[in-house]
Amino acid sequence: MTGAVADDALELSTVEVRAQAENLEGIAAAGSQGVVSSQRLAAVPILRPGEALEMVPGLIVTQHAGDGKANQYFLRGFNLDHGTDFATYVGGVPVNMPSHAHGQGYTDLNFLIPELVDRISYRKGPYYAAEGDFSSAGAAHIDYFRTLDGTLAQLTLGQHGYARSLLAGAPALANGRLLYGLELFHNDGPWQVSEDYRKLNGVLRYSEGSRRNGWSVTGMAYRGQWTSTDQIAQRAIDSGAVDRFGTLDSTTGGKTYRYSLAADWAKQGEQSQSTANIWWLRSGLDLWSNFQYCLNDYAATGSCATGDQFKQGERRQAGGFSLAHTVFDRWGGFEVSNAFGLQARVDRLNPVGLYNTRQRETWNTVREDRVSQRSLGLWAQNEVRWASWFRSIQGLRADAYDFVVDANLSANAGAASDQMLTPKFSLVFGPWQKTELYLNYGHGFHSNDARGTTIRVDPASGDTVNPVKPLVRSKGQEIGLRSEIVPGWQSTAALWQLEAASELLFVGDAGTTEASRPSRRYGLEWTNFYAVNDWLAVDADLAWSHARFRDAAPEGSYIPGAVGTTANLGLSIDQLGPWFGALRLRYFGSRPLIEDNSVRAPGSALINLRLGYRFDRQTSLALDIYNLFDRRVNDIEYWYDSQLAGESSPIFDRHVHPGEPRSARLTISHRF
Repeated sequence: MTGAVADDALELSTVEVRAQAENLEGIAAAGSQGVVSSQRLAAVPILRPGEALEMVPGLIVTQHAGDGKANQYFLRGFNLDHGTDFATYVGGVPVNMPSHAHGQGYTDLNFLIPELVDRISYRKGPYYAAEGDFSSAGAAHIDYFRTLDGTLAQLTLGQHGYARSLLAGAPALANGRLLYGLELFHNDGPWQVSEDYRKLNGVLRYSEGSRRNGWSVTGMAYRGQWTSTDQIAQRAIDSGAVDRFGTLDSTTGGKTYRYSLAADWAKQGEQSQSTANIWWLRSGLDLWSNFQYCLNDYAATGSCATGDQFKQGERRQAGGFSLAHTVFDRWGGFEVSNAFGLQARVDRLNPVGLYNTRQRETWNTVREDRVSQRSLGLWAQNEVRWASWFRSIQGLRADAYDFVVDANLSANAGAASDQMLTPKFSLVFGPWQKTELYLNYGHGFHSNDARGTTIRVDPASGDTVNPVKPLVRSKGQEIGLRSEIVPGWQSTAALWQLEAASELLFVGDAGTTEASRPSRRYGLEWTNFYAVNDWLAVDADLAWSHARFRDAAPEGSYIPGAVGTTANLGLSIDQLGPWFGALRLRYFGSRPLIEDNSVRAPGSALINLRLGYRFDRQTSLALDIYNLFDRRVNDIEYWYDSQLAGESSPIFDRHVHPGEPRSARLTISHRF
């Protein structure tokens, strides 16, 4: 949960498609923070639920396997994998999963219901005392509505077996509102082996009062299962051995569930703001993958009778709470606010494991552990308005972590702990002509997988390995500019730099840990939103970054997967008579796939279109067309070695997951 000062500031900066931008003077702590309103989110066509985060300027969302798996995220020169270094919350419950079976910080947003999202509050960079683990590159807090305009019944049908229905409402109950939402979903996708992704998803929230002065209790439940078409070796496609939308293992895929319960409370006093949140989560995942096909099987047996399929599985229970209190005061002649917060989290995994499988049948346990992880964070922040044109924000955060691992291989069992202090500092100058200048400095961190902190022996090879530090420090600086000098036009620019002591990563695919070198990233972001009039809005998010390892090595200094340039451009139309619509262009830039930059993934540009018609205030029809010009692009590319059946030795090659071809979905919505 974020501090009250920052939350209130973000809420004031909400921009709607049909309204002028509200005044941002004196509320933001950095140029690279803001809010995506429900109106903006509802105006854009979204292929997958996780793509709601693409409304965060500079953030790109892709997929490298079946749609039931967590997305891949890219921001500020980071290949964030499935979520490391970008913290995400929904309804006050953290989504990032530490010590996850597949990857550290795993962020699965397939349970998100975009139509129920009230707002997305985002922050980028390690400059905010209330943000802790996984937030070095940024954080997003997604919250659902407390009330709805009537009852919504919605049905969407599309190509490739796509069918989705949603029923949602928020009737009055006692002194509050009971929000409910039920989603049924099925999709086969364009793949030769049908994905058969089935999802059952629900939300139930009772609330009284408002976000700043009220309380709510929210329950969420989600189950999904799917067959996955993972990335494919390019040489298999080129030779005709497999189609671009085919698969080299038709039994990969997964099944998952997530149940959560959260309660939040807020009290607004004459000179104070208090908030509290408590949450509980139960989740599980079984994920079958095969990225190298026969490589390990050939090495072990000289044949490909079994193959290299493996399962990553976990069963998790987690819980936590957060408290924050802000006091508004005067020190001498200066306006002052002092905020304090306490956050805690406990995760218990029983078990979390890696297994060798064939057609989803387990034949060997590589490792199976029971993990307990606890964290406690305490933060304080002081803001002083020294003059009408100058204020300072200074904060300090203290975090303590401990890990206990009970491993099937006794050498890898043990306990570890770590602590870290992370200072934050911001100077804000202005406003002058509705323009403010921001200078930001801060330290952040992300935790490493608990199993990596106690490991001594590689569970696959038996080789001796060294454990890694539990917490990895980052350090960032930023110069930002936010302006509304032209009525209706919000423009922000940020020149930033971020250094990481080591990009530590637990490699779930192999059951081992790897510690990469220190890194440095810097870049420039320019974000614009212009409400031209009451029916037309234009937005343009442009980002450029430079990412390198800081120390020299023979293999090179480029960071694989670090995207240099991204762009997200949009045109939204509403209240043009009965018509509404949107046109969006997303550019995903070229990036190195190997440290010496000798192999690169090309950039791609996709255009999505929405065209809609309102029959009356209750009923509307919308047609969404994705990849409008049917561009042949890849969602993701990797460079590593693999071995196909019949090959005499492993071969380094591109491994790609294609972007979906042009497809259409038709949605009818009715409110009653």
